[in-house]
Amino acid sequence: MPELPEVETTKRGIAPHVEGRVIERVILRRNDLRWPIPRAIRNTLPGQRVDTVTRRAKYLLLHTQAGAALLHLGMSGSLRIVDATAKPRTHDHYDLVLDSGKALRLNDPRRFGSLLWQEAGETHPLLRDLGPEPLSTEFDGDWLWARSRGRSAPVKSFLMDQRNVVGVGNIYASEALFAAGIQPKRAAGSISRVRYAKLADEIQRVLLYAITRGGTTLRDFLAPDGAPGYFEQELFVYGRAGEPCKVCATPIRSAVIGQRMTYWCARCQR
Repeated sequence: MPELPEVETTKRGIAPHVEGRVIERVILRRNDLRWPIPRAIRNTLPGQRVDTVTRRAKYLLLHTQAGAALLHLGMSGSLRIVDATAKPRTHDHYDLVLDSGKALRLNDPRRFGSLLWQEAGETHPLLRDLGPEPLSTEFDGDWLWARSRGRSAPVKSFLMDQRNVVGVGNIYASEALFAAGIQPKRAAGSISRVRYAKLADEIQRVLLYAITRGGTTLRDFLAPDGAPGYFEQELFVYGRAGEPCKVCATPIRSAVIGQRMTYWCARCQR
């Protein structure tokens, strides 16, 4: 699934082509993706100028005076800027046709993405209970430490709970925990304030570096220009079960935590 760096890369890729442009038409090749596509996408969005493109967690928002189109890539989705006249491929589910002659097109083989609507002045229910952005000033080790008190859940699961911090998905949670030297099975409430400070710093460092590398291409993700992300080539633990740790040569371990495969080094992480 595309994680925060992949979604941020997508936002940065499409924004120069979309901001300031009028969405002349909306072409829906199906009426639903993960959820039904609301009528406002057909009836309200056409004719609106996109003022800004922002990201909240793993959602992209195309803001107009009437409201915002809320886009999610799901597990396998990718957004591309294409010529509006380009013939759609299999799994190209919608086009937002711009007054530039280009179109913002979603390809999503598994159809777990979404195209929703947020009314002007409102916050969509999917966004209301989200925690802070990990790259914002609202997020730090003190926040994690305070949120974790009394929590017996594994720290890996704690990090992936969007109410605690958004956008730290499976790949980057594993990588940040390795960089901070924290065993992912440890109870979130057992970790000290000092170690959470280190973890928060590593989360920000790992995410920022992944963004500069264009994200991580594992199966489906491609940037809007079709280029793969290169962070995969620099992963320390994720997907490396049985391979030697790049720091101490101990074989990387793996286990399912919170229904997600997790990777760590038993020697480097305590």
